[in-house]
Amino acid sequence: MALLLAVLALAGCAQTPQLKQSADGLTVKVLDVGQGDAILIRTAEQNILIDAGDTDEVKKLKAALDQEGIKTVDKLIITHPHRDHLGGSAMVFKNYEVKAVYDNGQLATPKFYRDYLKTIRDRNIPYKALRDGDTLDFGGGAVFTVLSPTEEMIAEGGHMPDGKINLNLNSIVGRLTYGSFAMMFTGDAEKPTEEKLLKRHRGDDLRCQVLKAGHHGSKTSSGARFLQAVQPEIALISCGKGNSYHHPHPSLRRNYEKRHIDFYRTDVNGTITVVSDGAAYRVTPERGEKNSNKEN
Repeated sequence: MALLLAVLALAGCAQTPQLKQSADGLTVKVLDVGQGDAILIRTAEQNILIDAGDTDEVKKLKAALDQEGIKTVDKLIITHPHRDHLGGSAMVFKNYEVKAVYDNGQLATPKFYRDYLKTIRDRNIPYKALRDGDTLDFGGGAVFTVLSPTEEMIAEGGHMPDGKINLNLNSIVGRLTYGSFAMMFTGDAEKPTEEKLLKRHRGDDLRCQVLKAGHHGSKTSSGARFLQAVQPEIALISCGKGNSYHHPHPSLRRNYEKRHIDFYRTDVNGTITVVSDGAAYRVTPERGEKNSNKEN
């Protein structure tokens, strides 16, 4: 049966009804927190939260974490210091035991960022700025490998050619592996970051079955060369209902269609759950169905 499930997964059959969640498996939930990002990862040993949504969506985040019975967050990873990724961290610190914090080390000036750093210092929470090549043990055989940013990128400060600062460019990008299953996490990384990443990493370092789409499905991310290298079967988009940015952008949807990549979106599908036993995987939306771009 395990061999059959693995064959089905490799053939692109993401919806594998025989696959059952177990205490020893991997569960990833892209939480429905409006236009922000918050992703809960659970292994046999740890609870990991990648980003914490926006300040005005903390009730949604808390309800989701409480529903999962979360008491402890073993690792809080903030991909970059924008409010829609970092804003809910104050609620997380207040209501749950946070054992370690990781971010990209990119400094910012808003008060919510200064408060975030102060909480880490005051509570003496172990902290590390992640760089390309770092790995984090998520427990139970799940490993997170950081692909971006580099030290040089952080030193550049996210400056664009026009002199403006774009904090999205230094978002943490990482690849989670569990057995033969892999999932890519991108924060708000945009196409310049993707292109730099492609120069440093190739082949098996990038390929994954599931991609968390960059920048909420914006046209600024998920470039053609990046998608060709990563070769995802499914993409997951975190975006708010009726958002003014038109996420997911029509150009991104066309890119997915050209490559026959199915996708789910939190504004339509609610929280999206990925379960893997290390061979096969299943994607289950809270509501609705996937947007299918696969050939019949």
